[in-house]
Amino acid sequence: MNGWIQGIQRAIEYMEENITDKLEINDIAAKAYVSSFHFQRIFSILCGYTAAEYIRNRRLTIAGQKLSVSNERIIDIALEFGYDSPDSFARAFKKFHGISPLAAKEKGAKLKSFAPLRIKLTLEGGTMLEYKIVSKAAFTVMGKLRKFSFSNSYEEIPKFWDEHMKSEDNKIVCGMFGVCYDGDKNGFEYLIADNYIPQNEVPEGYTTRTIPEGMWAVFPCRGEFTTAIQDVNTKIWKEWLPNCKEYKLAGNYNIEMYTPICENPEDNYCEIWIPVVKI
Repeated sequence: MNGWIQGIQRAIEYMEENITDKLEINDIAAKAYVSSFHFQRIFSILCGYTAAEYIRNRRLTIAGQKLSVSNERIIDIALEFGYDSPDSFARAFKKFHGISPLAAKEKGAKLKSFAPLRIKLTLEGGTMLEYKIVSKAAFTVMGKLRKFSFSNSYEEIPKFWDEHMKSEDNKIVCGMFGVCYDGDKNGFEYLIADNYIPQNEVPEGYTTRTIPEGMWAVFPCRGEFTTAIQDVNTKIWKEWLPNCKEYKLAGNYNIEMYTPICENPEDNYCEIWIPVVKI
């Protein structure tokens, strides 16, 4: 547990030590010994904002402090903190601080501050999280792909499902799986998918992905799908993973598995599959 939390803290300290440099998410995640995909999901769930938002807010905080106490030119500070032009810096600065960079130089200017993070694990009651470890052969899925931001995926993915199920697309793909894939520093790919039958043609607008053979931690979710999935997903990253001493994360993907919708939403059943390897 402590090693995992310390890994996230190392990543935060790396961001702080290099806050004016060009930061790459792969380098940040390496400090926590996880993939960039898992790091971004973990960070956004633990902190409530993405790593990119954290970096931006810290840069604007420090930039405001420098403007208020130094005679440096605005353009020099803008370039130091990664902005290509004074205009783009001024827009971001005003959105964060509520005043312009020029106004920040005036005596008594009121600025906002976004403090450095320190991660602490707080134990909140003795809730039980049911799971099992299973091995699965490689398999291929076919489905509709869309990209999502780590910051708003809890709101936007249910809209994607709702849109899909109300369209003719649900006759092509029923939605047995929701598959999250590594994307880039701005987000990840999400696939509403079914098992792919190799002899069938892949329709236009659809794609296939092969899930490698491996070991999975499988977490059952019961009740209304959106609420059940999101509640269990949050507990996995906040409670199960920090306390898990036998397995560590593997791969750059995870899967939601859905069964047919029940008449009573409380009877619905689905699962979250997290790829793992034994430590």
